[in-house]
Amino acid sequence: MVGPVPFQTLAEAEKLAKRKLPHDVWLAVKAGNEKQWTLSENVRAFEQLGFSPTIFDRPASIDTATRIMGVDIGFPVIVSPVGAQAIHPGGETAAAAAAHQMGTAMGLSSWSADPVDRVVGANPDTFFQLYWVGTRDRIRRRVERAREAGAKALIVTLDWSHTPRRDGGVPIAPPSDLGLATMARLAPIALSRPGWLAQYLRRGRIPELKVPNLFMPDGHIPYFGEAWSEFEQTPAPTVADIEWIRGIWDGPLMIKGITTVKDAEIAVDIGADAISVSNHGGNNIDGTPATIRFLPYIAEAVGDRIEVMVDGGVRRGSDVVKCLALGAKAVFVGRAYLYGLAVAGQAGVYRVLDILKRGVRETMLGIGRSSLDEISRDDLMVLNSDFFQRPAR
Repeated sequence: MVGPVPFQTLAEAEKLAKRKLPHDVWLAVKAGNEKQWTLSENVRAFEQLGFSPTIFDRPASIDTATRIMGVDIGFPVIVSPVGAQAIHPGGETAAAAAAHQMGTAMGLSSWSADPVDRVVGANPDTFFQLYWVGTRDRIRRRVERAREAGAKALIVTLDWSHTPRRDGGVPIAPPSDLGLATMARLAPIALSRPGWLAQYLRRGRIPELKVPNLFMPDGHIPYFGEAWSEFEQTPAPTVADIEWIRGIWDGPLMIKGITTVKDAEIAVDIGADAISVSNHGGNNIDGTPATIRFLPYIAEAVGDRIEVMVDGGVRRGSDVVKCLALGAKAVFVGRAYLYGLAVAGQAGVYRVLDILKRGVRETMLGIGRSSLDEISRDDLMVLNSDFFQRPAR
């Protein structure tokens, strides 16, 4: 890691990332669907939960380690599988290396700019995220590629709604090629942030916007727009399809996008090892409540049979502890790490994770808990009597 990191909080990192990235890239990172109510709700909900700190029961030592899908991690935060397209030339490899330095795992998106083998090389504890794109034969090949690369687990994400409307602004459509017409369309965006573009040029490249983990049978690496078009035309997977995935992947399997007890029970029946309670960071159906509002109902229903994770709105270490108190074993962070990556590459991601880990330890000290297993709902003060919302199913 080279150079100083110019932020001490995630709020600062977000402001700096907005200044550094081209506007359309920023919109792709930040925006949620439609009115963005769920996007804001994910963050806002944490403000309605508090703590009652102790002064005499503080632990002499604090252990933040846990184990997820057979992988030991140093604290209960995992880098979420988010495509880092056009954020920073270091891409997902830089994020994975930072996560490895911090002793945690890396979730790698199917839509990433870096191939799975390169990312596993930077962090052996990589969980590969699979989207249902194309035919079973092509999906099988991607699963096999992840296995051969050494991915420790498979995450199947099922909660994308294909909603293109964003009141906060719709980013330019991702390209299906880099021909002259496309270059002419993208050039003003790139030139609007010379410092951002210079990072790529210094490495002798430009943001190609290709997705190597969605490779074609003939080895062709599609552009993001090519693969996205196919994704939109691929029928949504059924329970039988996910059972088929379970059958061809013999390692730990997570199903991501759970918001109902019914779906959580189905995940258990399929034989998944873990679930993530998620509304896709506000990019599923706008109007979906924050995941922490119904997390305890899902954790209570299946938490003794499957590992429960959660994502959405985590910006502080205290947020992580609140999730654990409500039944999660660990959390994913997505936008938070992208802010750090945009600002300072690998060093920026490391700083984000370090901020979160320190926040977890400080909160545990304040509430008198020496290990994650000791954290419970008794540690929380619910500041709004209507806070918890039972899932509709």
